[in-house]
Amino acid sequence: MVMNQVLAIAIGGAAGALLRFWLSTGGGLLNELLAKLHDDEKVRGVTVFRGISGFGRSGRMHSSSLLDLSMDLPLVIEFFDEPAKVSGILEYLAGILESDHLVRWKARVNKED
Repeated sequence: MVMNQVLAIAIGGAAGALLRFWLSTGGGLLNELLAKLHDDEKVRGVTVFRGISGFGRSGRMHSSSLLDLSMDLPLVIEFFDEPAKVSGILEYLAGILESDHLVRWKARVNKED
């Protein structure tokens, strides 16, 4: 399987990698993974996006409404760091997440050297 890579270009920035992965709010992994990324791996920063609707391989729609806040909604977690650090974390995540829930691409830090 060939994966396309997206390159985010910034003038004068340092090389890095961005990793994005998907979870469900009902899976109970979020706090564990955030602690690992923050406390153990010391990544530069993590952002978690909570989906309002989505579906995966099963085709089952997960949605929220104002009347019913579902506990099975998609979460998108992403972070940026040095390629070697991202690769190490990717190996860890590959052991606990489905491989098609992980996406990585090259990026550059948007700061002057």
